[in-house]
Amino acid sequence: MKLTVWTYEGPPHVGAMRVATGMTGLHYVLHAPQGDTYADLLFTMIERRDHRPPVTFTTFQARDLGADTAHLFKDACQRAYDRFQPEAIIVGASCTAELIQDDPGGMAETMGLPVPTIPLELPSYQRKENFGADETFFQIVRTLARPAERTAQITANLIGPTGLGFRHRDDIAEVTALLSDMGISVNAVAPMTSSPSDIARLGAAHFNVLMYPETAETAARWMERELGLPYSKVVPIGVGATRDFVAEVADLAGVAPYLDDSRLRLPWYSKSVDSTYLTGKRVFLFGDGTHVKAAARIARDEMGFEVVGLGCYNREMARDIRAVAKGFGVAPLITDDYLEVERTIEELSPEMILGTQMERHIGKRLGIPCAVISAPVHVQDFPARYSPQMGIEGANVIFDTWVHPLVMGLEEHLLTMFREDFEFHDAAGPSHHGGKAAPRVEDVDGGPAPQTPREYLEPEEAADLVPASTVSVIWLPAAEKELKKIPFFVRGKARRNTETFAAERGVSEISVDTLYEAKAHYAR
Repeated sequence: MKLTVWTYEGPPHVGAMRVATGMTGLHYVLHAPQGDTYADLLFTMIERRDHRPPVTFTTFQARDLGADTAHLFKDACQRAYDRFQPEAIIVGASCTAELIQDDPGGMAETMGLPVPTIPLELPSYQRKENFGADETFFQIVRTLARPAERTAQITANLIGPTGLGFRHRDDIAEVTALLSDMGISVNAVAPMTSSPSDIARLGAAHFNVLMYPETAETAARWMERELGLPYSKVVPIGVGATRDFVAEVADLAGVAPYLDDSRLRLPWYSKSVDSTYLTGKRVFLFGDGTHVKAAARIARDEMGFEVVGLGCYNREMARDIRAVAKGFGVAPLITDDYLEVERTIEELSPEMILGTQMERHIGKRLGIPCAVISAPVHVQDFPARYSPQMGIEGANVIFDTWVHPLVMGLEEHLLTMFREDFEFHDAAGPSHHGGKAAPRVEDVDGGPAPQTPREYLEPEEAADLVPASTVSVIWLPAAEKELKKIPFFVRGKARRNTETFAAERGVSEISVDTLYEAKAHYAR
């Protein structure tokens, strides 16, 4: 554990809370101090759920630590059962409560509650959120699921979706439709939308669809071994992966593969869109292992991007990501330190980032377009509209999500190119106001428009000015003006290359000719 401003994953009890929040009829009693109740906001504010997570906190305070805190937990556990009447209860401790070693699981077992009570042992100082979700779901399945007679019709369980998951709600609908087209029904979706009684009948299905390995692979392996349920290995994110998924599921179910791709637009759009937007764009990918693996394949094989780097923050997926990186000929980045990710992005200077909410912030600071492909995400990535990542519609959504930042980046570049135009200069105001646009200063008196002082500029604009120190060359006004015609997402690199070129040749003033000589030099 370390102190940080941002984190890719919370502690394990947040993963347990994601499982409990996705389910119905389950309650989570969490031994935790007052400050650890912040997790409620993740679901009500960011995911915009219309109800609070089914969690009861003991909320002990500092003054309680001088006495026995065990009674606080027992009282909270009894109140939770009396008030909510759940079908099952899971109990555990937050990272802070773990230090006082009260053993919530052992205490709950001595209470004799009339419903299954499932203790969670989540090592808060060694593991993180995704492990917490995976372990919690595994313990629930191991406790409640039993062998059952198979359904008459071929059915599957969809396992892995949780509360606070990246597009999990819509992925469920998309995968359900893929199975339905092949005559396969869904026996249960777990943990999201399921109850403890649904968990008990998981064994009635013919196989499991493992949608998110991070949160359900341990349970999938256990059910394969104990209940005889094979599980799918392909995650259907992207066109190629969806076709592979359909073939794999058809083999598991013993039916003919079928995919209705009449709604599929990504392949045609990728071929038809201006290559300026896509072909050969250098992209860097970072996120959870499942989404990065899928995104790397889409980026190279379906969108025509060049993958210059990739990595993941969840170490449980490190082996898979290293194998993918080897296939792409790039170095894998396995880290949960966002500052290391930022340094890597700066070194690689990609033209686009495919990452998490944190890479979105990094991209803003560096002036690089970013599309979000993985949790952690903020409120804008829990849309009210239907917006899956999996299946046919997921492929269409991915195309739009990835291309729009590049298109808008080009639009910004074009506006920058024409910033000297009477209609688009900085003082003109919105162009749709037409005749209300103010004339440029130089149009009035014939002189150049005054320069905005560095301290009044936005950070991105200030970065385009000549650095205040360590630069021994001077940019002539005409060269500065020409530099601004270079797209903003590579302008910084062009400036650095030109200054290096000039310094190496003893040129103290950079002119337009110097700029183009440097361009020709580095193009060789």
